[in-house]
Formats: sequence, C-alpha cells, structure tokens
Amino acid sequence: MGWVVMSERELNRVEVIAQVVRGELSNAGAGNLLDLSVRQISRLVKRYRDEGASGLRHRARGKRPNNQISDAKREYAQVVISEYYSDFGPTLAAEKLEEHHSLKVSRETVRKWMIEAGIWLNKAQRRTFHQPRNRR
Repeated sequence: MGWVVMSERELNRVEVIAQVVRGELSNAGAGNLLDLSVRQISRLVKRYRDEGASGLRHRARGKRPNNQISDAKREYAQVVISEYYSDFGPTLAAEKLEEHHSLKVSRETVRKWMIEAGIWLNKAQRRTFHQPRNRR
C-alpha cells in the first residue's frame, strides 16, 4: 500500500469517520464535528469502508481546473501583449485584448502574465527611491 497525500482537514475527517466505523461516535456527533449532515456522514462511512482512508480524499486532486485558460490562448495573448501593448499597464492591455483581438481575460490574469514575462514590474519593483540631498 502506497502513501496517500492528504490535507490536514482530510486527515481530521479520516479520524472522525474511523471513530464512527469503530462505534465510538454516532453519525450525528460526527456531523456536528465536521459540520456535515448525517446523510453525508453515512456516505463518507460507506466510502471509508469500501476504499479506506484514501476514499475520503478530495476527488478533484491532481485534475486540471474547469476554468483554466488553455496554453495556446495564453501564448497568443503573451505574443500580442509583447508585440503591441508592452508599454501598457495590465488594465489597459486587458481592455485592448478584448476590444481588438476578441480575447477576454481578466486584468489580474494579464498582470500575472506580464510580470512572468518581464514586461510589467509590480509597484514595489517600480518604485524609485528618493535621493537625499547633501546637507550644507
């Protein structure tokens, strides 16, 4: 049996469900501890009995998010930004991408892409320091 990566919350869930399986805790008590319904606790108990502790892991672990922007779209946006809008800020660049290239991406995503590409510096990096004048 191999290692199973779990979050702290999932480990706590395994401990509570194991107590229910051993009969030390009721479904209602476990529901109160985990802030879940009695029905959900019984589903988790069934899954724990069938698959063990790994059955209580989050099912979407390691999968690609549904709303993730495709790599091709990202590459196209980065090429367009570096070619036409390299001197724009992220907000204006996002507006121009939507207006002229029909590519709708949030300004924060554009900001992240521009920082990664080295086109945009965040506020802390852009700041110029005041040169104090010499005293008389």
